[in-house]
Amino acid sequence: MPTVESFEFSREELINAPADIVFQAILDEIGPECLMENGNPMPMKVEAWPGGRWFRDLGNNAGHFWGHVQVIKPPTLLELTGPMFMSYPASNHVQYKLVADGSFTRLKFLHRAIGLIPPEHRTGMEQGWGYKLDRVRELVTRKTK
Repeated sequence: MPTVESFEFSREELINAPADIVFQAILDEIGPECLMENGNPMPMKVEAWPGGRWFRDLGNNAGHFWGHVQVIKPPTLLELTGPMFMSYPASNHVQYKLVADGSFTRLKFLHRAIGLIPPEHRTGMEQGWGYKLDRVRELVTRKTK
């Protein structure tokens, strides 16, 4: 019988750009610029307001609901909550916190989950979120060139 498991992943990045550019890159990365780790496009939609949905629209009333915007305070805080990519009983909370650090922005990322999380998902989340955060940096670089 499956057991309830929890998971926490955090990472801090120092990005050479103002917070407003980093914040927009986050919205782009979790939205229309989203890529899977294999480089294939996986465009998502994020309604950037409190209670807004975060989902993958496959057309013809098909898709995958990932969560809701719990807190949004541009350009310093974005919190998302919901099932995310988990198609089993689970609850997730993701936080992107941005703090100005001179001409840089310190991005503090935190993902916490609880539920019937299979071991292979717990072990793969660090790599997956690492890829997503690297994508934010890549999008920032494109915006600041």
